[in-house]
Amino acid sequence: MTQKVGKKKPFLLMWRIIKYTPFLYFSDTAAWVVIHASPLIPGLLAKEFFDMLSSASNVSNDLLKLLALIAVTALVRAGFIYSGARLDILFRFKASSLIQRNLLETLMNRPGALPTKASIGEILNSFRDDARQIEDAVDWIIDVIGTLVFAVIAVVILISIDAKITFFVFTPLVAVIVMANKASRRIEENRRKSRKASAEVNGMAGEIFNSVQAVKVLGAEEHIIRHFHTLNNKRHKLMLKDTLFTQLLESIYQNTVSLGTGLILLLASQSMRAGSFSVGDFAVFVYYLAFVTDFTQFYGRYIAHYQQTCVSFQRVADLMEEMSVDKLVEHNPLYIKEKPPVQKVREKSKEDELESLEVKSLTYHYQSSGGGISDISFRIKKHSFTVVCGKIGSGKTTLLRTILGLLPAESGEVLWNGQHIEDPSEFFVYPRSAYTAQVPHLLSDTVRENILLGRQMDETNMDKAVYSAVLENDIDTFENGLETVVGPRGVKLSGGQAQRVAAARMFARDAELLVFDDISSALDVETEGLLWERTFEHRNKTCLVVSNRKTALMHADNIIVLNNGRIEAEGSLEDLQQSCETIRQIMGK
Repeated sequence: MTQKVGKKKPFLLMWRIIKYTPFLYFSDTAAWVVIHASPLIPGLLAKEFFDMLSSASNVSNDLLKLLALIAVTALVRAGFIYSGARLDILFRFKASSLIQRNLLETLMNRPGALPTKASIGEILNSFRDDARQIEDAVDWIIDVIGTLVFAVIAVVILISIDAKITFFVFTPLVAVIVMANKASRRIEENRRKSRKASAEVNGMAGEIFNSVQAVKVLGAEEHIIRHFHTLNNKRHKLMLKDTLFTQLLESIYQNTVSLGTGLILLLASQSMRAGSFSVGDFAVFVYYLAFVTDFTQFYGRYIAHYQQTCVSFQRVADLMEEMSVDKLVEHNPLYIKEKPPVQKVREKSKEDELESLEVKSLTYHYQSSGGGISDISFRIKKHSFTVVCGKIGSGKTTLLRTILGLLPAESGEVLWNGQHIEDPSEFFVYPRSAYTAQVPHLLSDTVRENILLGRQMDETNMDKAVYSAVLENDIDTFENGLETVVGPRGVKLSGGQAQRVAAARMFARDAELLVFDDISSALDVETEGLLWERTFEHRNKTCLVVSNRKTALMHADNIIVLNNGRIEAEGSLEDLQQSCETIRQIMGK
C-alpha cells in the first residue's frame, strides 16, 4: 500500500533531520545569519563614504578610516564564510548520508525475492537526486533565515531615510517576483517529468548492460539502440524545456535590480535636487536593493523547492512501500570519523543444530499472476537429503523462497526443532542455513571475495569449499586463480562456473541446513554427478534441494512433487515411480 505524503509531513521529516545534529545545524545557522547580515555594515559605510566625497570639507583622514573599516569588514566576513562553509559541508554530508543510509537499509530489509515497484533507474535517482533535493531543502532554511534578517533590517534603515521611495521601489519589485514565482509550478511539473525520463534512461542502460549476451544472440542491437535513443531524446527535450523555463525566471530575477535602480533615479531626482536625498542615500538604496531583491527571489524559489521536496519525499515513500516514511529520517550512527564495529561471525550453539524442519500449511501467491504455492506441509529430518521436483511453474523456487523468508508468507508457519520461526528472513542465516539461488548473484570482484562475501579468510576453509563445489580444476585454468575478477554478475564465467562459485560460497558457511535451488541446471552430467557425490559426503548436513535431475532424485531420502503450487505426491523414488505420473515423466527423460 503506497503512503501519501502531504504538504506538512515533509517539514516534520526535515525537522527530524535537523534534530539529528542540532548543535551543528544551529552553529551553521548562526554563522550564515552573520554572513547574510554583514553587508548591512558596508552599506552604511558606503553611505558615509559618498556623503563625505560630496562634501566640500577636507575629510581625507575620515575617508581612510572608512576604507579601513570596509576592508576589516570584508576580512571578517571572509572568515565567517570560510567557517560557515566548513560547517555547511559537514551538515550537508551528514544529512544526505543519513537519508541514503536509511533508504538502503529499508531496501535491504525487504523480502529478498520480492521485486520493487520501482526500476533500478528510479532507485538510483532517489539515492542521488531525491537525497540531494531533501538535503538542499533542509540546508536552504538557513539561507532563508539569514536573508530575511538582512531584508528586515535593511528595509527599516531605508524607511528611516525615505519611506516613500522605499514603498514605491520595493512594492512593484515584489509583485514582479511573486508573479514570476507562480511559474515555478510549471517548472516543478517539468522537473518531475525530466526526473522520470532520466530514470527511464538509467534503467534502460542498466538493462542493456545486464542483457548483453541475450541482445547479441537475438541480433537486436539496432532495435535496442534505437529504443535507447528514443528515451534519450525524450529526456533531452524535457530537460531542455525545464532549463529554458528556469533561465526565463533567472533573467526576470536578475533584471529586477536594474529596474529598481531606474525607479530610484526617477523618484530620487527631485529629492536630491532639493537636498533631502544625498548621494550616500542613493548609494545605500542601490546597495541594499540587490540584497533585498535576492531575499524575495530566494524565498520564492524556496517555496517552489519545498513543493519539489514534497515530490521527492513521495518518490522515496513509494520506494519504501508499506514501511513508514519516518524510517527515512530515523537517527542511526554513520561512522564518518570512527570505524564501524566489526561484525563477528556468530559461533554455532547447541540451539542452532537442526533436529527437524517442519513446514505447515505454507501459502504465498504473486499479486501480478496469482501463481504461487498453497497449503504446503512437510517435514525434513536431520541429516536427510530432500528433493523438491515438479514441472516448470509448479512453485518449486517459490516454496524455497517462502520457507527462507525471501517472500512473505500469507499464511502457515515454519518450525525449527518444533519452535515457531517469527521472522524466517532473519532466522535462516549462518550458522543455521546457507542458500544458493537458481540464478547466482555474483559481485564484480575476485572469485575469492565472492566466496568469502564478508567473511574473514581465517574463518573459512577455502580449499574445502572449492573442492565441495567441484571448482578446483576451473580455478587452475583462471588467469589469476582465486584472484580472478569475475566481472559484473559474473559475466566472465560460464553459467556452470558461476553456479559453482555460488555453491562454494554456501559450502564455506558450514551451515546446518544447505538449500540448493536447481544449481546443477547449467552443469554437464559428469560435473553434476561429482557435485552431488561431494555433497553427499556432508552427511552431517541436512539438504533441501530443488532439482528435476535424475542424479539428485536417485540419492534422495524423500521427494516432494509439486503441481500447480500444491503437493501432488511425497515419498521415496521407488514408491513414486509406481504412483506418480510426474515422477515417471521426469525419470523417463
